Amino acid sequence: MSETLQHRADAGEGDGPVGRGEGGGRDGRGERGGREGGGPRLAIRDLDVTFATDAGEVHAVDGVSLEVAPGEILAVVGESGSGKSVTARSILGLLPETAEASGAVLVTGTDVVGLSGARLRALRGEDVSMIFQEPSSAMNPVFPIWWQIGEGLRAHQPKLTRKQIRAKAVEALTAVGIPDPSERIDRYPHEFSGGQKQRIMIAMALAMGAELIVADEPTTALDVTVQAEILDLLRDVRDRFDTSIIVITHNMGVVADLADTVAVMHRGRVIERAGVRDLFADPQQEYTRKLLAAVPHLGRRSAWSALSPERQQEIEGADPLVEAKDLVIEYPGRLGRPAFRAVHGVDLTIRRGEVFGLVGESGSGKTTIGRTIAGLEKATDGSLAVLGHQMLRFRERAFKPVRRRIGFVFQDPATSFNPHLTIEECIAEPLVVHDRGLSAAQRSTRVGELLESVELPADYRRRYPHELSGGQRQRVSLARALVLDPELLIADEPTSALDVSVQATVLDLFRELQERLGFAALFISHDLAVVDSLAHRIGVLYQGRLVEEGHGPDVLQAPKDPYTRRLIASLPVPDPVEQERRRAAYAEEFGRAVG
Repeated sequence: MSETLQHRADAGEGDGPVGRGEGGGRDGRGERGGREGGGPRLAIRDLDVTFATDAGEVHAVDGVSLEVAPGEILAVVGESGSGKSVTARSILGLLPETAEASGAVLVTGTDVVGLSGARLRALRGEDVSMIFQEPSSAMNPVFPIWWQIGEGLRAHQPKLTRKQIRAKAVEALTAVGIPDPSERIDRYPHEFSGGQKQRIMIAMALAMGAELIVADEPTTALDVTVQAEILDLLRDVRDRFDTSIIVITHNMGVVADLADTVAVMHRGRVIERAGVRDLFADPQQEYTRKLLAAVPHLGRRSAWSALSPERQQEIEGADPLVEAKDLVIEYPGRLGRPAFRAVHGVDLTIRRGEVFGLVGESGSGKTTIGRTIAGLEKATDGSLAVLGHQMLRFRERAFKPVRRRIGFVFQDPATSFNPHLTIEECIAEPLVVHDRGLSAAQRSTRVGELLESVELPADYRRRYPHELSGGQRQRVSLARALVLDPELLIADEPTSALDVSVQATVLDLFRELQERLGFAALFISHDLAVVDSLAHRIGVLYQGRLVEEGHGPDVLQAPKDPYTRRLIASLPVPDPVEQERRRAAYAEEFGRAVG
């Protein structure tokens, strides 16, 4: 362990609780107290942030006041546009030039608002660090990991030698549990999994010994087992180094599992703050109650159980639209490396009118199977029939008529849309490719019908993708997938980056459209509660193999495979009391606390 980390580990132990919602270690009420006699690590006083836009001034943050004590984990929650990320970026002075901030943001006693660039650079890293939402975009793809960890060290300690930087990088990776750190510091970001990249981002935050870490959606798009590891790591960082952590998240299960106190933001204001147990047990504001009510709960609303016996029999007797037998998918080796087998002998059937949920951790083969069914990847061996077309060694010309019968909802609509096309042009694009006989007026009429179906105003057709929120873009993505009236829809993690209220709206819309239009669907997700609420049957993938498959209640309430049990046990539930019980039960069965 480096001198900086060792000093903080030695200095930060044994601090007792102070009171409700004021930081420190969890007590019997789920609250945390700060170091006696010490001031807060962060004190925000009447923070206002406005942005100058072409449409006028936007008031993003309105009079926010918050404190974070030593060793406290504060979760800031709220819908997209509530001001939580703007507040977080204000702490490090990362607001754009178009923003104007007033009030005070005191980081270990230094006011960040109005601070010069040189003084901000001195503050960042040593006093406060940030874990960005998407590590793949936050890391430089052309430099090895040791260089990127060393970049911050060089900024504050320019006399460090290359050997010293590499040694500190090894220590930082060791602290966050990266295996073989002395060898892996020479690797590049693309050579690490999503969870490992998130650990490296935490290592970067720790390398300078920052006493305050701001984590912006640190578990978004991570599967539940990796998410549990990241939460465990953040807790360990807090306990060992007395680090204060601010977590920006829309996942209320993460809040219940990790946070000591919670601040709820709505329209730029903090409308409620309380200890985590108090907030979940007795929310004071109507908005907070609606936010908690929108969270999906595992087993509360099973899609299969909600069907009538007649409808269940109808689905069970329907013709299969997708039928895989002993399916193998391999990626060829390069530069002397052997081929990588992503999918090993999977048997899978999706029937007409059925929603099949596919779950599993990152790298299990979920997306690979979905893309192969859509003809975007090629099967290597076995058999895969899609809408009556054999996909093994298929030819694109023969598959094109089948492709128009398949819709695809991508995980991130922001990157799947052409930014130069209007919303109408984005939705109509499949019609231009597959239905050239339609006139422009007919395409426009069809786009209007779909916008109405996904509950978006007709005038949105003239907007561009960047002018819509994440939830609105996901609705447009759904409309584009349905524009050709597909018989089969493939949805790849369509709600992973949405806040809970927007997610609930999109899921209700998906459910209503599927019931009304009757298309079959492959729904790929790492969120078991979401899959349970939508899917009639569920398949569990582990390292490219289908280890369990059956109706939703059978798989999620009475799992047979050990991996399925571990997957379910790793899922944080939006109830702090229940989550503590689950963590203890997980420790008894699997040998460590969940998370």
